[in-house]
Parts: sequence; structure tokens; C-alpha cells
Amino acid sequence: MKYDTNFKSVKDQVSPEEWTARVELAACYRLIDQYGMTDLIYNHVTSRIPGTEHLLINLYGLLYKEITASSLVKIDVEGEIIHKPDTDYGINKSGYVIHGAIHKARPDVKCVLHTHTRAGIAVSAMNCGLLPLSQTSIRFHNHIGYHDFEGPAVDLEERERIVDDLGEHNALVMKNHGLLTCGPSVPEAFNLMYQLEQSCRSQVDAMAARTELNVPGENVLAHTAHLYQPGTRRPYGVLEWPAMLRLLDAEQKNSAYPPYWH
Repeated sequence: MKYDTNFKSVKDQVSPEEWTARVELAACYRLIDQYGMTDLIYNHVTSRIPGTEHLLINLYGLLYKEITASSLVKIDVEGEIIHKPDTDYGINKSGYVIHGAIHKARPDVKCVLHTHTRAGIAVSAMNCGLLPLSQTSIRFHNHIGYHDFEGPAVDLEERERIVDDLGEHNALVMKNHGLLTCGPSVPEAFNLMYQLEQSCRSQVDAMAARTELNVPGENVLAHTAHLYQPGTRRPYGVLEWPAMLRLLDAEQKNSAYPPYWH
């Protein structure tokens, strides 16, 4: 079995647009690891290659901190592999069941993230769902969907229900499962997942304190949520992205793993 992680660069074998998408997505995987949102080798982040209906996804078996631009797999929205590195690693079926459904139904979505974090799973198991307890979580007020658990997401028939439950939102709590965010770009989808994860962590902390919780009035909730929508002030994630890359570049100097841009 061939399970090497030293992959040859594909920079000269793909279009400049695809290479840029690969580097950006690989950086996103590293950031998910950087901020403690990984789950061993599980979960996925997908990105659409500009000008195509093809997606990029991780090899199933790599740590997020091992993922590089050249290790990503090119698939279509039905999960058929178009190109992958010379390795026995494949892709996780759940990745394209969940992600492919959203990419196919939402042309506006260029990136989809799915996580199984401790706090995200905890909130996904709460009947109350995500509570508007902080400025961070209030941004999701009336801007998040919920999808009932149907078992591991390997059933293609579940695709339609995932899409329906997400609706026009860019965030979804998959009950008893985890979190999902999406967006018109990798930076925006990552930023939304970071904010959703922080919201779940703070909710678990606040509820664990076993004290009465304060929730602002509906007028404040609606106003605050509106101010954080992409078209109101700015698309959150875009301004932050260069700083995120600088963080990764600084970390790379002391890392034993190959750079994400390889």
C-alpha cells in the first residue's frame, strides 16, 4: 500500500486559477488545524475551481497539517475523481454527499466547511440550538439552519434534505453531528466557521456556569445580526485572510510538515 505524504508539485500541470484555488484551500485546512477544529483525519473542506464545476477535496487519511496544494483531489459534484496524487489514499464518501449537494444546489457557494468539534457537537445535541448569548453568536440569529441526524451522511437521498435545511443560509447545525459553513470564497467560509465555533464554545462555557443567562431583546438581536451580514458593512473573512496567511507563514518556519503552498 502506498501511503506516502511527499507529493510532487502539480503547479505546472494545472491552470493558474486552479493553482491559486489549491493554495487557498490548503491554507484553509492548515487554519482549521491551527484553531483546534480538526477531528483526526475526518471531515472536509471543499472549494470550487473557478470557471468549472469541479471541486477540490482532501485525501482521506491525511492530517489537516499535512495537506498541501498538490495533495488535493479534483472531483466533480457527484464525487467522481478526476485527478488525484499517486497514492492509495482516496476520498471520504461523506465528503461529496454533503459538500457536492450544496455546491450543486448553490452556485453562489464556492467553499464548504464541515467540522466535528467538541463544542460544535455539544451544541448540535442541545434542543435549544445555538443561543444568541454574545455578539459573536448573535450574528447567526435567524441566519442559521438545522438538519436532523439521519446517520453517517452516505445516503445520496439525504442530499436534498441537507440543501433544504441550509436554505439561503451559510451556516448549518447538523444535529447530533457537527457544524457546517459555506460562502462565496474560502476566506469568508473559514471566517464564518471560526465565528460559529467560537459561539459554540462560549455557549458551552456559559451554560456550564449554571447561572441565569442574559439574552438581549429581539430588536437588538435583529439589528446586530443584520450588521454582520456580508452585504451590510463588509464581507467578513476577506480583510482577515492576509493576516491568517502571515500566521501560517510564520508557523511554517518551525514546522516539520511541508508548506501548504507546495
